[in-house]
Amino acid sequence: MSIIYTVATSVAELEQIITLQHNNLPVSISQEEKETEGFVSVIHDLTILKKMNNKQPHIIAKDGNKVIAYALCMLNDFKDDIEVLKPMFSKINDHLDSNTSYIVMGQVCIDKAYRKQGVFRGLYQTMKRELHKKYDFLITEVASSNTRSLHAHRAIGFETLLTHESDGLEWNIIHWNWA
Repeated sequence: MSIIYTVATSVAELEQIITLQHNNLPVSISQEEKETEGFVSVIHDLTILKKMNNKQPHIIAKDGNKVIAYALCMLNDFKDDIEVLKPMFSKINDHLDSNTSYIVMGQVCIDKAYRKQGVFRGLYQTMKRELHKKYDFLITEVASSNTRSLHAHRAIGFETLLTHESDGLEWNIIHWNWA
């Protein structure tokens, strides 16, 4: 196994991201898996993934030609494009100084066969290496019920920026300070 960390450059890679995403939605996994392995909350289509990737390429991990993990890059430009993320962007923009440059990690997901092998950390280290000169903060949002993801993000260096409730769920907006 030779995992390579890079940026998404092809439609085929974006399609593999969508497949991996669908395999890890709450409707696709058991309650036990949700609690022990985590889950993804947002569904993206190919059109929005392409638009996002054109502005700031997504970070991916590949084993050969297979995308085995991804961390989506989402600029503030897309704050109105995904309905479920509007409250997050609103909270971020209300909380941060307008001179602060940030990028949102829109979703992270790792193929089940590659978990607990350092891929999560590899994605984020690649993201930092690729983006730290352009942005002060990397920000993401994690459901409070997704404890595995919260712990993993804190281990990387993320800290809580704020918490809020949306659609009956509590969310943690967390940030990694690159400044």
